[in-house]
Amino acid sequence: MEKFFKLKEHGTNVRTEVIAGVTTFFAMAYIIFVNPTYLSEAGMDFTAVMVATCLSAAIGTLLTAFIANVPFAQAPGMGLNAFFTYTLCFSMGYTWQQGLTIVLISGILFLVVTVSPLRSKIIASIPVCLKDAISVGIGLFIAFIGLLNAGIVKCIGPDPSSYTDMGAITKGSALLAIIGLLITGILIAHKVKAAIFIGIIATTIIGIPMGITVMPESMTMSNIGNISMTAFQLDFGGVMSMGVLPLITAVVSFFIVDCFDTVGTLLGTAGNAGMLDKDGNLPGGDRALIADAIATCVGACLGTSTVTTFVESSTGIQEGGRTGLASVVTGLLFLLCVLLAPIAGIVPGAATAPALIIVGVYMMMGAVKINWGDFETALPCFLTISMMPFAYSISDGIGFGFISYAVIKVCRGKAKEVPVLVYILSAIFIAMYILDAQI
Repeated sequence: MEKFFKLKEHGTNVRTEVIAGVTTFFAMAYIIFVNPTYLSEAGMDFTAVMVATCLSAAIGTLLTAFIANVPFAQAPGMGLNAFFTYTLCFSMGYTWQQGLTIVLISGILFLVVTVSPLRSKIIASIPVCLKDAISVGIGLFIAFIGLLNAGIVKCIGPDPSSYTDMGAITKGSALLAIIGLLITGILIAHKVKAAIFIGIIATTIIGIPMGITVMPESMTMSNIGNISMTAFQLDFGGVMSMGVLPLITAVVSFFIVDCFDTVGTLLGTAGNAGMLDKDGNLPGGDRALIADAIATCVGACLGTSTVTTFVESSTGIQEGGRTGLASVVTGLLFLLCVLLAPIAGIVPGAATAPALIIVGVYMMMGAVKINWGDFETALPCFLTISMMPFAYSISDGIGFGFISYAVIKVCRGKAKEVPVLVYILSAIFIAMYILDAQI
């Protein structure tokens, strides 16, 4: 393990990596149950999607570990699964089989981009100030996810992008999450090692007498063979049924969101942890993009929506995870859940929510690096930071940051300061927004 993952070189050890991997798994295990809930509404078999979710998460995370040697985990992305069901299938009229085919096409497009020289140029083209803003924005975003998962804030509408309001914080999950937040915060203040992991376990235990932590009746998943109901159920012949423009819109939307969610997560999280090199790039980050693209293709073939790099990986990184060994642990736990999925469900969202909020606190530190006195920098950075939680999308934050950065520089007569790729990507974002408006 030392030879392959270079633990000493990264200032870590096996114990730290294992704890980091387990912490990341607990923080994102909710996707095992939430993803099938969304996709089953489109007519897909719940158990089949659950198995596909576990397998695609395991494969994607292990690919990240062995291809890129970075501590990031993958799984079918929230937001992308909602887009699959409510926009692709319900609004646009595609069947779920055609939807999986569209996801596969977008994954292939992503893979083509990532194996080309364009992959490193995309990351390198992001201005330094926006890289700092991405880190802060992701911090707010994952803290918002934690508040939602805990019920401390609640949605006034059908999805997380709806307006929110304060939840009932003196009882139930919200109260448990607040207790867990205080426990974890006190442990961190006392510089206790593995404080986030200990906080998750302690909060889970406290949740038992409160009735929030519920032990499953069965520890095994039944009907694993159901995956045959979604695996390779692709419909290439039917994707043109709605016309060329809707197909292009859907493919580009999945590609843009997957690509920039991943780029944003890698740069934002790694930047906060001091994992970027002198040029502001993540060593192995380009290979992590390749792993993500392959995972999306595999996920579509198994029967799930787009697989992407999870921002919850930041919880494990905060615990000290620095290499792919942490990802191996997370990936193996997802693989184990193919047989023992109910075990992952023991840890309630209220127990992992404090971890997300705490990491959000850490990632806010990047805000001091931004020159708020220069409005040419301040406006794009503010839009990048604010749009991530407000629009519930990392890619939208990056899109608004790119567009505003390019426009304000041009209007100030500083067009040459903007990398050419920023102009190109800004134009792509604008085109995507226009196309999405036609749906």
